[in-house]
Amino acid sequence: MYQDRVVLTVKDIYEKEFKLDTRGYRPQEVDKFLDIIMRDYEEFISINKELSDEIKDLTNDNMKLKQEIRSLKMKLDILKESADNDTGSNSVDVLKRLSNLEKIIYGKE
Repeated sequence: MYQDRVVLTVKDIYEKEFKLDTRGYRPQEVDKFLDIIMRDYEEFISINKELSDEIKDLTNDNMKLKQEIRSLKMKLDILKESADNDTGSNSVDVLKRLSNLEKIIYGKE
């Protein structure tokens, strides 16, 4: 997903060779610093994967909940229509049904 946007890999960092100059850096210090960068880089990759997986899971949960809400709204509309058409039905019974549906939709107990 992000491979085309990320320039360096851990292997690239590990295998990087620096030219020595008369007034160059100490190779041991450069190696220690690159080791720290590599560990951070691996951790960022791991965090990114975890977050991507979490986004997928939450997106799936969200889709399922939206479908459930649509279904419950349709059932609620059907109940409202039947209550409007049936003048002899008990309004207390209809109110109880609506209350139960609202509990299901909004998760209130």
